[in-house]
Amino acid sequence: KRQVYAYLTVIPVWIFGLTEFAVRFPSALFGTLTVLITYFLVKEIFYESKQKYSQEIALVSSLILAVSPWNIMLSRAAFEANVASFFIVTGVWLFLYAVRKNPRMLILSVLCFVLCLYTFNSVRIVAPLLFIALVLGHIKQLFKVKKAVIVAAIIGLIILLPTVPFLLSPQAKLRYQEVNIFSDISIVKTSNQEIANDHNAWWSKIIHNRRVLYSQDFLEHYFDQFHPYFLFIKGDANPKFSTQDVGEMYLWDLPLLVIGVLFLFRKREQKWWIIPIWLLIGIIPAAISLPTPHALRSEATLPTWQILTAYGFVTIVLATKKYRKQVTSILLVLLFLFVGYYLHGYYTHYPKEFSAEWQYGYKQAVQYVGGHQKNYNEVDISGIERGYIYTLFYLKYPPQEFRKTAKVYTDTFGFVHVDGFDKYKFIIVPSPLVKKDILYIADSRKVPLKVKILQTFYNLDGTPILVAYTK
Repeated sequence: KRQVYAYLTVIPVWIFGLTEFAVRFPSALFGTLTVLITYFLVKEIFYESKQKYSQEIALVSSLILAVSPWNIMLSRAAFEANVASFFIVTGVWLFLYAVRKNPRMLILSVLCFVLCLYTFNSVRIVAPLLFIALVLGHIKQLFKVKKAVIVAAIIGLIILLPTVPFLLSPQAKLRYQEVNIFSDISIVKTSNQEIANDHNAWWSKIIHNRRVLYSQDFLEHYFDQFHPYFLFIKGDANPKFSTQDVGEMYLWDLPLLVIGVLFLFRKREQKWWIIPIWLLIGIIPAAISLPTPHALRSEATLPTWQILTAYGFVTIVLATKKYRKQVTSILLVLLFLFVGYYLHGYYTHYPKEFSAEWQYGYKQAVQYVGGHQKNYNEVDISGIERGYIYTLFYLKYPPQEFRKTAKVYTDTFGFVHVDGFDKYKFIIVPSPLVKKDILYIADSRKVPLKVKILQTFYNLDGTPILVAYTK
């Protein structure tokens, strides 16, 4: 299960109360810490490199990550993937530090990789594969510190054991089955039809085999993650992961990224191979899922993009020799022009354009319920997806009281639903029979005729979203 983020919110909620700020605080904190850890990670990757500017590469990597739209967007909401990325970055850094200087740090590294499995679904693929790659790449060094390796392995297995039954359970497979490309039955139908068209020829069974078609589908989705439109122009199609007018990275990054890749493979300094392998592994969860490209499922690739970009930045600066200060100044000025444009859009235009994507109006509607529910025997809520969550949160309803009256059931797919608790009922479609003693909250487009409108709740762009009414 994914308990880590829930536990991380305990202290912020205790300090700040049950607020949006408290719930989002862990994501913002760990997103910021990832910037710091990236500095130490990059220095470790290029430790004792012929490149004398490893510290500069580390500083620029952290800077680019700090202002990256990808990192900013996912750090400002309670995304578990953001915390998981911190654990991966920290785990890699500690592993490299352990094999170079202090083997005891292997324990902390393993702990970070295991915690990933308790944090976010996608990294359950990335973390093990990346850890295996690190082990294989440092197998000689690890043989020299067998005692530390054994202790770290035992501790890791002990911490991992509680989640094994869940990982093997039907519930753990639900989300995977819901979004993975291998559940797409249309590919099987296409395969069968094309084989039939070729009169079941043996060669047709090979080239039109469903496994071949699934492989093609996988590669198509894999390379979607490298699409310039996604990376540099508009970003993820989901407005929660992009402002829609700036990519997951800036156009400023593009030439530097290309230069960074070319020169990294050309110079191959120290632990350079970790960066491309990490990037290629990190894309796998997004490639086997729908839709693609997907910023959240590929967040585990951070900060490899930024490290490559920083490598290109430093390479250009070093090549200019006499004009290093001028070139550095020009590149930084251009960067902050892009950052300024992004932040202007984020704080000025984005809220009004996409408030509906963030369920704006739900809070206001539930707070209205809290202020007027005493006048009604029942509150029927529709038009709010998983309305019980918002009701519990914004009314600060006691958990122990919720458990006493909650009407909970699990559907055939293993998903949990709450039909109601206390005087609150959560329905899909509002009833056409309206009663005086009931307060109704419904989608503004599904309000029955001849009812008394009490209040309308609007998105920031002025469009109505919810309506409170009674008879």
